[in-house]
Amino acid sequence: MQKRVLLITGNPGVGKTTLILKIVEALKVKGYNVGGMISREVRSCGTRVGFEIIDLTSNKHGWLAHVNQKSGPQVGKYHVNMNDLNNVGAEAILNALENCEVIAIDEVGPMELFSEKFKHAVEEAVKSGKLVLAVIHWKARDTLIAKLKARKDTETFTVTLENRDTLHDTILEKAEEFLAYVNSGN
Repeated sequence: MQKRVLLITGNPGVGKTTLILKIVEALKVKGYNVGGMISREVRSCGTRVGFEIIDLTSNKHGWLAHVNQKSGPQVGKYHVNMNDLNNVGAEAILNALENCEVIAIDEVGPMELFSEKFKHAVEEAVKSGKLVLAVIHWKARDTLIAKLKARKDTETFTVTLENRDTLHDTILEKAEEFLAYVNSGN
């Protein structure tokens, strides 16, 4: 069975977002239309102050969470910005579902899982039959994550300090295998 839900996990700070961005860029260079959303940490004076969400297609930015966010679910010292999570993050996934060959999701984690719209968007992406590249938080527990990992068409890759500079080649090869399979009319 062709693997088309490619999950990336690993310890915090190991390079998961960098890895998925390398794969996204490589697929774009090869002519594939890639959409979805990326989360990036934002630092001020060397200290992490929050996480930004970026729509890969429109380049629209929003806040996933911030230390100065006054409302929303709390995860550690951050409050989740439900408005931006729904209107930038979840919308980016839904737009990619309609308009792209590849859907990238960074990440499915404790902050994102507060949003029913986000969870629905991830479920729809996975049901779509399209290639899905998703970062899964290393210790998040949720029925959505359990379902993703249990699928027969899923493969999970763990990023480590030892493999983070070469793992993108392996995942890119799997992605291209699936895309070639789909484009051959199967």
